Amino acid sequence: MPPLPSSRLSALLAVALLALAAAPSRAAEEETPKGPAVTVLKVAKACFANIVELSGTIMAREETAVRPERMGLKVAEVMAEAGDTVTAGQTLARLNLPEGGSVTVQAPVNGTISSSSATVGAMASGKGEALFNIIARNEYDLVGLASTSDLPKLAPGQPASIRLIGVGDIDAKVRRISPTVEQAVQLGPVYIALTTNRKLPINASGRALIKTGQSCNVAVPLTAIQYSSAGTVVQVVKRQRIETKHVETGLMSGGSIEIRDGLAEGDDVVARAGALLREGDPVRPATEAAAVPAGKK
Repeated sequence: MPPLPSSRLSALLAVALLALAAAPSRAAEEETPKGPAVTVLKVAKACFANIVELSGTIMAREETAVRPERMGLKVAEVMAEAGDTVTAGQTLARLNLPEGGSVTVQAPVNGTISSSSATVGAMASGKGEALFNIIARNEYDLVGLASTSDLPKLAPGQPASIRLIGVGDIDAKVRRISPTVEQAVQLGPVYIALTTNRKLPINASGRALIKTGQSCNVAVPLTAIQYSSAGTVVQVVKRQRIETKHVETGLMSGGSIEIRDGLAEGDDVVARAGALLREGDPVRPATEAAAVPAGKK
């Protein structure tokens, strides 16, 4: 067979080289998934507060009744009324003696007068209705009822936040836990001390959030969770394909949920799990920065 002309040989070599150069590109295209675009975020560690919630009523921790020491006195002058803040030793009223002269009634403690029956001309005695009732030292408790399942989690000194309508949030802490429960409802009284210089409305309703501890694990958005008959799962992306992971969830806070088992820090989780995505489906992931809820690491 006669040799090929050099010009034809050069052309064949050029075609062969072009084919070799294009082969890796075509292979890469064949390996690149053509599935839908999905938003993913990297799993990060976070700490969740373990919270016990309960409702209750604002009460004076100690209320001091103020009366004269003897019988048969008549109120001559009233110098304080309900709602006033008073100091120990402050004169609250002046009373006339049956035999003439007068005596004064003074506040035995600092605090706020919660109620008063003192009116000019009224009779006062050491055994009748108190002229004044004082919230001693302006100390208040929110008294609520906790379930028997929550009572073992509570302990004196635990921090709490109490929300009162019209007042806002007030710092507090657990002061005392009753050793008994209401038999009919299986709820136990919990006394939560409020820390504030403000006057609070007695008998007002409030809601307490008591922090009993915290749990630190990886976390994902609630939107990444799927619930099914097979259990709780999240979808992760590995090598641009969907993998389904069964997980054990824990505490929730701020739109995120604790994952106690099933995921590792750094996994790429589908931020908004889709029912149409199946195990092994090709996808085109786009990374989104993970939001860190309040109180997280």
